[in-house]
Amino acid sequence: MIEAHWLIFLVASVAIIATPGQDMILVMSRSITHGTRAGVATAAGVSVGLVGHTLLATAGLGVLLQTSTWLFTAIKLAGAAYLLYLGVQLLRTRSASLAAADAAPQSARRLFLTGAMSNISNPKIAVFYFAFLPQFVTPGASHPTATIAVLGLVFAALTFAMKGPVAVFAGRLSAWFRSRPMALVWLYRCSGLVLVGLAVRLALARRD
Repeated sequence: MIEAHWLIFLVASVAIIATPGQDMILVMSRSITHGTRAGVATAAGVSVGLVGHTLLATAGLGVLLQTSTWLFTAIKLAGAAYLLYLGVQLLRTRSASLAAADAAPQSARRLFLTGAMSNISNPKIAVFYFAFLPQFVTPGASHPTATIAVLGLVFAALTFAMKGPVAVFAGRLSAWFRSRPMALVWLYRCSGLVLVGLAVRLALARRD
């Protein structure tokens, strides 16, 4: 039997997921610039990344990241480098490159992988999962590891349930932005600036 404080968990999860962050920025920017399908694919990738974190949390990587400074730093810098790469790409956007992107749009698979990599390469999420999920396991639960796994999967599903509609809403703005190339260019650049800022924040982040 899976024993957990479900109501508190659901309320806390919704509040955390709704907080803007790198995943939300990535989903919205992909949806606005490439359409609803692209945003939904990115949101799905983000959620699958969380499934990966769930598996890692149940395997005890959260403990390892908390105790191993070098491992946390290595994964953190890799994640920051990936965010920086995405941010710089967006900052370098020009009208001509947008035209080329329209001619050769990114595949759903690539967008999915981008969302998953953005999420799974963030060690703060692994530590967050390990610190957050056990709080909702009922004391004396007969299968605490299984409960943590289920809570993690529910969190991933909630993430897609909330970010999917955001992708749909942002996708409806796609036509408006595409008819205004310079507005789309500046949207790219602003999104890129945010991702660069998040990369710096991640690079400077500590475990606690």
